[in-house]
Amino acid sequence: MTRRGYRKAKNALFLGLSMVATAAGLAALAAILFTLLTHGLAGMSPALFTRMTPPPDSSQGGLLNAIFGSAVMTAIGILVGSPIGVLAGTYLAEYGRNSRLATAVRFINDVLLSAPSIIIGLFIYEILVVRMGHFSALAGALSLAVLAIPVTLRTTEDMLNLVPIGMKDSSAALGAYPWRTTISILYPAARSGIVTGLLLAVARISGETAPLLFTALNNQFWSTNLNAPMANLPVVIFQFALSPYADWQQLAWSGALIITLTILALSISARTLLALLHRQGSGR
Repeated sequence: MTRRGYRKAKNALFLGLSMVATAAGLAALAAILFTLLTHGLAGMSPALFTRMTPPPDSSQGGLLNAIFGSAVMTAIGILVGSPIGVLAGTYLAEYGRNSRLATAVRFINDVLLSAPSIIIGLFIYEILVVRMGHFSALAGALSLAVLAIPVTLRTTEDMLNLVPIGMKDSSAALGAYPWRTTISILYPAARSGIVTGLLLAVARISGETAPLLFTALNNQFWSTNLNAPMANLPVVIFQFALSPYADWQQLAWSGALIITLTILALSISARTLLALLHRQGSGR
Protein backbone atom coordinates (compact mmCIF):
# COMPACT_ATOMS: atom_id res chain seq x y z
CA MET A 1 0.00 0.00 0.00
CA THR A 2 1.32 3.40 -0.92
CA ARG A 3 1.74 6.16 1.58
CA ARG A 4 -1.21 8.05 0.07
CA GLY A 5 -3.39 4.93 0.26
CA TYR A 6 -2.40 4.38 3.90
CA ARG A 7 -3.45 7.94 4.75
CA LYS A 8 -6.77 7.50 2.98
CA ALA A 9 -7.42 4.22 4.80
CA LYS A 10 -6.58 5.78 8.17
CA ASN A 11 -8.77 8.79 7.41
CA ALA A 12 -11.67 6.50 6.41
CA LEU A 13 -11.23 4.46 9.61
CA PHE A 14 -11.38 7.48 11.91
CA LEU A 15 -14.25 8.97 9.92
CA GLY A 16 -16.16 5.71 10.31
CA LEU A 17 -15.47 5.58 14.05
CA SER A 18 -16.65 9.17 14.40
CA MET A 19 -19.87 8.38 12.54
CA VAL A 20 -20.48 5.32 14.72
CA ALA A 21 -19.96 7.36 17.89
CA THR A 22 -22.30 10.07 16.58
CA ALA A 23 -24.94 7.51 15.66
CA ALA A 24 -24.68 5.91 19.11
CA GLY A 25 -25.12 9.25 20.83
CA LEU A 26 -28.09 10.20 18.65
CA ALA A 27 -29.68 6.79 19.18
CA ALA A 28 -29.40 7.15 22.97
CA LEU A 29 -30.86 10.66 22.79
CA ALA A 30 -33.70 9.48 20.55
CA ALA A 31 -34.47 6.62 22.96
CA ILE A 32 -34.60 9.04 25.91
CA LEU A 33 -36.86 11.48 24.07
CA PHE A 34 -39.13 8.68 22.84
CA THR A 35 -39.51 7.30 26.36
CA LEU A 36 -40.15 10.78 27.74
CA LEU A 37 -42.77 11.56 25.09
CA THR A 38 -44.46 8.18 25.47
CA HIS A 39 -44.86 8.47 29.23
CA GLY A 40 -45.17 12.25 29.51
CA LEU A 41 -47.91 12.82 26.93
CA ALA A 42 -50.12 10.25 28.68
CA GLY A 43 -50.44 12.60 31.67
CA MET A 44 -50.99 15.83 29.75
CA SER A 45 -54.35 17.36 30.62
CA PRO A 46 -55.83 20.70 31.73
CA ALA A 47 -55.69 19.47 35.33
CA LEU A 48 -51.89 19.32 35.09
CA PHE A 49 -51.78 23.12 34.81
CA THR A 50 -54.73 24.00 37.05
CA ARG A 51 -54.41 21.76 40.15
CA MET A 52 -51.92 21.50 42.99
CA THR A 53 -49.65 18.54 43.65
CA PRO A 54 -51.86 15.82 45.14
CA PRO A 55 -51.50 13.82 48.36
CA PRO A 56 -50.25 10.23 48.08
CA ASP A 57 -52.36 7.73 46.16
CA SER A 58 -54.76 10.35 44.83
CA SER A 59 -55.99 10.32 41.24
CA GLN A 60 -56.65 14.06 41.11
CA GLY A 61 -53.82 16.53 41.04
CA GLY A 62 -51.51 18.62 38.91
CA LEU A 63 -48.34 20.65 38.94
CA LEU A 64 -49.65 24.21 39.13
CA ASN A 65 -47.82 25.17 42.32
CA ALA A 66 -44.59 23.54 41.10
CA ILE A 67 -44.74 25.31 37.73
CA PHE A 68 -45.43 28.62 39.47
CA GLY A 69 -42.58 28.12 41.92
CA SER A 70 -40.09 27.24 39.17
CA ALA A 71 -41.15 30.26 37.13
CA VAL A 72 -40.80 32.61 40.10
CA MET A 73 -37.40 31.35 41.22
CA THR A 74 -36.04 31.23 37.67
CA ALA A 75 -37.25 34.79 37.01
CA ILE A 76 -35.69 36.11 40.23
CA GLY A 77 -32.48 34.20 39.53
CA ILE A 78 -32.18 35.75 36.07
CA LEU A 79 -33.09 39.24 37.32
CA VAL A 80 -30.37 39.01 39.98
CA GLY A 81 -27.69 37.10 38.10
CA SER A 82 -27.90 38.52 34.58
CA PRO A 83 -27.06 42.17 35.43
CA ILE A 84 -24.01 40.99 37.37
CA GLY A 85 -22.93 38.77 34.50
CA VAL A 86 -23.49 41.45 31.85
CA LEU A 87 -21.63 44.14 33.81
CA ALA A 88 -18.75 41.78 34.63
CA GLY A 89 -18.53 40.72 30.98
CA THR A 90 -18.49 44.39 29.96
CA TYR A 91 -15.61 45.05 32.34
CA LEU A 92 -13.60 42.14 30.97
CA ALA A 93 -14.21 43.10 27.34
CA GLU A 94 -13.81 46.86 27.53
CA TYR A 95 -11.99 47.93 30.67
CA GLY A 96 -10.05 45.15 32.39
CA ARG A 97 -8.99 43.13 29.33
CA ASN A 98 -5.54 41.75 30.23
CA SER A 99 -5.25 43.10 33.77
CA ARG A 100 -4.54 40.77 36.69
CA LEU A 101 -8.03 41.27 38.07
CA ALA A 102 -9.57 40.37 34.70
CA THR A 103 -7.43 37.24 34.49
CA ALA A 104 -8.54 36.20 37.97
CA VAL A 105 -12.20 36.87 37.15
CA ARG A 106 -11.98 34.77 33.96
CA PHE A 107 -10.39 31.91 35.89
CA ILE A 108 -13.07 31.99 38.60
CA ASN A 109 -15.77 32.21 35.95
CA ASP A 110 -14.39 29.14 34.18
CA VAL A 111 -14.44 27.28 37.50
CA LEU A 112 -18.07 28.26 38.10
CA LEU A 113 -19.03 27.17 34.58
CA SER A 114 -17.73 23.67 35.20
CA ALA A 115 -18.55 23.35 38.91
CA PRO A 116 -21.28 20.85 39.86
CA SER A 117 -24.49 22.67 40.70
CA ILE A 118 -24.78 20.79 44.00
CA ILE A 119 -21.69 22.68 45.20
CA ILE A 120 -23.50 25.96 44.58
CA GLY A 121 -26.50 24.62 46.49
CA LEU A 122 -24.35 23.66 49.46
CA PHE A 123 -22.68 27.08 49.40
CA ILE A 124 -26.01 28.94 49.52
CA TYR A 125 -27.27 26.48 52.15
CA GLU A 126 -24.33 27.33 54.38
CA ILE A 127 -24.39 31.11 53.99
CA LEU A 128 -28.15 31.66 53.85
CA VAL A 129 -30.34 28.70 54.84
CA VAL A 130 -28.37 27.82 57.97
CA ARG A 131 -28.34 31.42 59.15
CA MET A 132 -32.02 31.98 58.37
CA GLY A 133 -32.94 28.72 60.09
CA HIS A 134 -35.25 27.48 57.33
CA PHE A 135 -35.50 26.76 53.63
CA SER A 136 -36.90 29.47 51.36
CA ALA A 137 -37.65 30.35 47.76
CA LEU A 138 -35.31 33.31 48.14
CA ALA A 139 -32.39 31.00 48.85
CA GLY A 140 -33.35 28.86 45.86
CA ALA A 141 -33.50 31.89 43.58
CA LEU A 142 -30.10 33.04 44.83
CA SER A 143 -28.54 29.67 44.05
CA LEU A 144 -29.97 29.86 40.51
CA ALA A 145 -28.62 33.41 40.18
CA VAL A 146 -25.11 32.18 40.99
CA LEU A 147 -25.47 29.54 38.27
CA ALA A 148 -26.67 32.13 35.74
CA ILE A 149 -23.80 34.57 36.28
CA PRO A 150 -20.97 32.66 34.52
CA VAL A 151 -23.13 31.93 31.44
CA THR A 152 -24.15 35.56 30.92
CA LEU A 153 -20.64 36.79 31.74
CA ARG A 154 -18.94 34.59 29.15
CA THR A 155 -21.52 35.33 26.45
CA THR A 156 -21.43 39.09 27.06
CA GLU A 157 -17.64 39.23 26.89
CA ASP A 158 -17.53 37.18 23.68
CA MET A 159 -20.25 39.24 21.98
CA LEU A 160 -18.69 42.58 22.91
CA ASN A 161 -15.34 41.38 21.56
CA LEU A 162 -17.05 40.73 18.20
CA VAL A 163 -18.10 44.38 17.82
CA PRO A 164 -15.83 46.00 15.15
CA ILE A 165 -13.16 48.19 16.64
CA GLY A 166 -14.03 50.89 14.11
CA MET A 167 -17.38 51.49 15.81
CA LYS A 168 -15.63 52.14 19.11
CA ASP A 169 -13.02 54.40 17.52
CA SER A 170 -15.71 56.39 15.70
CA SER A 171 -17.57 56.99 18.95
CA ALA A 172 -14.36 58.04 20.71
CA ALA A 173 -13.48 60.37 17.81
CA LEU A 174 -16.80 62.16 18.30
CA GLY A 175 -15.86 62.83 21.92
CA ALA A 176 -18.11 60.25 23.59
CA TYR A 177 -17.09 59.04 27.02
CA PRO A 178 -16.35 55.29 27.36
CA TRP A 179 -19.56 54.66 29.29
CA ARG A 180 -21.58 56.40 26.57
CA THR A 181 -19.86 54.32 23.89
CA THR A 182 -20.70 51.16 25.81
CA ILE A 183 -24.37 52.02 26.30
CA SER A 184 -25.11 53.66 22.94
CA ILE A 185 -22.81 51.72 20.58
CA LEU A 186 -21.61 48.42 22.01
CA TYR A 187 -24.76 47.17 23.72
CA PRO A 188 -27.05 47.78 20.71
CA ALA A 189 -24.51 46.13 18.39
CA ALA A 190 -24.22 43.06 20.64
CA ARG A 191 -27.88 42.96 21.71
CA SER A 192 -28.74 39.70 19.95
CA GLY A 193 -25.72 37.93 21.44
CA ILE A 194 -26.42 39.18 24.95
CA VAL A 195 -30.06 38.11 24.70
CA THR A 196 -28.83 34.72 23.50
CA GLY A 197 -26.72 34.46 26.65
CA LEU A 198 -29.73 35.27 28.79
CA LEU A 199 -31.80 32.59 27.09
CA LEU A 200 -29.00 30.07 27.56
CA ALA A 201 -28.79 31.03 31.23
CA VAL A 202 -32.54 30.47 31.64
CA ALA A 203 -32.20 27.06 29.98
CA ARG A 204 -29.24 26.30 32.24
CA ILE A 205 -30.98 27.00 35.53
CA SER A 206 -34.60 26.05 34.83
CA GLY A 207 -33.96 22.32 35.19
CA GLU A 208 -31.56 22.35 38.13
CA THR A 209 -32.57 20.07 41.00
CA ALA A 210 -29.59 19.75 43.35
CA PRO A 211 -29.31 23.43 44.39
CA LEU A 212 -33.05 23.63 45.12
CA LEU A 213 -32.96 20.51 47.30
CA PHE A 214 -30.64 22.40 49.68
CA THR A 215 -32.32 25.79 49.44
CA ALA A 216 -36.00 25.94 48.42
CA LEU A 217 -36.83 22.30 49.23
CA ASN A 218 -40.51 21.80 48.35
CA ASN A 219 -44.06 22.71 49.33
CA GLN A 220 -47.13 20.64 48.54
CA PHE A 221 -49.38 23.69 48.74
CA TRP A 222 -49.68 26.98 46.86
CA SER A 223 -47.29 29.55 48.28
CA THR A 224 -46.18 33.02 47.22
CA ASN A 225 -44.04 33.62 50.30
CA LEU A 226 -40.43 33.96 49.19
CA ASN A 227 -39.28 33.48 52.78
CA ALA A 228 -40.73 29.96 52.98
CA PRO A 229 -40.21 26.66 51.13
CA MET A 230 -41.74 26.73 47.67
CA ALA A 231 -42.69 23.98 45.26
CA ASN A 232 -40.68 23.69 42.06
CA LEU A 233 -40.72 21.31 39.12
CA PRO A 234 -37.23 19.77 39.42
CA VAL A 235 -37.63 18.77 43.07
CA VAL A 236 -41.22 17.59 42.55
CA ILE A 237 -40.06 15.41 39.65
CA PHE A 238 -37.24 14.02 41.79
CA GLN A 239 -39.50 13.17 44.71
CA PHE A 240 -42.45 11.88 42.68
CA ALA A 241 -40.28 9.70 40.43
CA LEU A 242 -38.89 7.91 43.50
CA SER A 243 -42.31 7.39 45.08
CA PRO A 244 -44.22 4.07 44.92
CA TYR A 245 -47.45 5.79 43.80
CA ALA A 246 -48.40 5.46 40.12
CA ASP A 247 -50.15 8.86 39.99
CA TRP A 248 -47.07 10.63 41.36
CA GLN A 249 -44.86 8.80 38.88
CA GLN A 250 -47.13 9.93 36.03
CA LEU A 251 -46.91 13.52 37.20
CA ALA A 252 -43.13 13.19 37.30
CA TRP A 253 -43.08 12.06 33.66
CA SER A 254 -45.33 14.93 32.61
CA GLY A 255 -43.27 17.45 34.57
CA ALA A 256 -40.07 16.16 32.99
CA LEU A 257 -41.65 16.59 29.55
CA ILE A 258 -42.66 20.18 30.37
CA ILE A 259 -39.11 21.06 31.44
CA THR A 260 -37.61 19.34 28.40
CA LEU A 261 -39.88 21.15 25.95
CA THR A 262 -39.24 24.48 27.68
CA ILE A 263 -35.46 24.05 27.59
CA LEU A 264 -35.67 22.88 23.96
CA ALA A 265 -37.64 25.99 22.98
CA LEU A 266 -35.17 28.27 24.78
CA SER A 267 -32.16 26.54 23.22
CA ILE A 268 -33.63 26.79 19.71
CA SER A 269 -34.42 30.47 20.26
CA ALA A 270 -30.90 31.14 21.54
CA ARG A 271 -29.25 29.39 18.60
CA THR A 272 -31.54 31.16 16.13
CA LEU A 273 -30.57 34.54 17.57
CA LEU A 274 -26.91 33.57 17.52
CA ALA A 275 -27.12 32.50 13.86
CA LEU A 276 -28.85 35.78 13.04
CA LEU A 277 -26.06 37.68 14.77
CA HIS A 278 -23.42 35.82 12.78
CA ARG A 279 -25.22 36.53 9.50
CA GLN A 280 -25.41 40.21 10.38
CA GLY A 281 -21.71 40.18 11.23
CA SER A 282 -20.86 38.53 7.93
CA GLY A 283 -22.96 41.12 6.09
CA ARG A 284 -20.78 43.88 7.41
